[in-house]
Amino acid sequence: MTVAVLGAGVVGVATAYYLARDGHAVTVVDRQPGPALEASFANGGQISANHATPWAGPATPWKALKWLGRTDAPLLLHLRADPALIAWLWRFLRNCTRARVRINIERALRVALYSRRKLAEIRGETGIHYDELSRGILHIFRDPAEYRAALAQVDLMNRLGCRRLVVDPDACVGIEPALAAARPRLIGGIFSPDDESGDAHAFTTRLAEVAASLGVRFRYGAAVRRLIASEGRITDIALTDGERLQPDAVVLALGSQTPLLLRPLGLRLPVYPAKGYSVTIPVGGGRDAPTVSLIDDEVKMVYSRLGDRLRAAGTAEFAGYDDTVDQRRAGFLLAKTMELFPDCGDPAEATFWAGLRPATPDGVPVLGPTPFGNLFLNTGHGTLGWTMACGAGRIVADLVAGRPPEVSLDGLDIDRFRRT
Repeated sequence: MTVAVLGAGVVGVATAYYLARDGHAVTVVDRQPGPALEASFANGGQISANHATPWAGPATPWKALKWLGRTDAPLLLHLRADPALIAWLWRFLRNCTRARVRINIERALRVALYSRRKLAEIRGETGIHYDELSRGILHIFRDPAEYRAALAQVDLMNRLGCRRLVVDPDACVGIEPALAAARPRLIGGIFSPDDESGDAHAFTTRLAEVAASLGVRFRYGAAVRRLIASEGRITDIALTDGERLQPDAVVLALGSQTPLLLRPLGLRLPVYPAKGYSVTIPVGGGRDAPTVSLIDDEVKMVYSRLGDRLRAAGTAEFAGYDDTVDQRRAGFLLAKTMELFPDCGDPAEATFWAGLRPATPDGVPVLGPTPFGNLFLNTGHGTLGWTMACGAGRIVADLVAGRPPEVSLDGLDIDRFRRT
């Protein structure tokens, strides 16, 4: 078949790779001049399958109220008359019950754990490198209430296939010696030894090269103007440069842009852009920077060592499609990084980035078919696009080929929103 994959982020490129391996003639379209230049460009670097927990939970609404008006808030909501955001928030609140959290954790983990296995297979098949480290992820805590809440989920996630270990403050420092200065403030941690880290941009760039060697055509610098449908199928894809594509199948992997193309087709997809920030600090020789990937619960930030760089990322800001860097919020990330690791590098050389993560109200991606017979979705991965990309790509490639995926699609497709 001829297949068009719309989007050249880590999700789209992974999908194209699997489709090409299946023998399809694949064209990837992206408005940027190269792969992984939007949400996949400078994310937190974690393949955090064991931390695939949704934002929506019983405590989240109260935390959001407490954070209102704070420019350094982990979750910043710009209240405005945006019907898409209002509808998204209503669905989000409906997912903040304990019962929904359990359902959503299982669904997200199903994709994330599968994806981690697929990533390992791609490494073995291609030999590509991307500053990868397989040293696990350590989640550290300073607040007793937050720690108790996290411990309550350890058994659930272990029953669902994770391996999460509860560790004391001394063990935290043993796992990551760069935490020694923070030891007096730590009350404990949760270590996931099977999780990984790596540079998503480097991975995507190199996998795109492999995909191109398999025959994938990349159409950079061309945005999708609209999808044209007839008799229940997508017949044409109109690009902004005037080109028209007429593939047998279409995969939408455009992240937070996906709903904008679906709306004229009569499909309402509750995927909304959640802006995240990162700071990247060059690490000089002998600097005291961590080498184990970390999650700092107090400030809702993550840290990953990417070769000679330290990447810190975090926060979620609902500001529509504005991806500009707010220097105050970016500065907060840098300050907290230097506070935790004062000798990790030179803050004057730090670079900042912001990207729009495609968030669903239940924290679960949207994968699979649509009411249009040849249109498939691969979007809504939120903060876990890097974590879920390879597994989601394999799942969607299987569906395009007419094969049953290796994991159940129950609760992962668009029908869960259409039903509600």
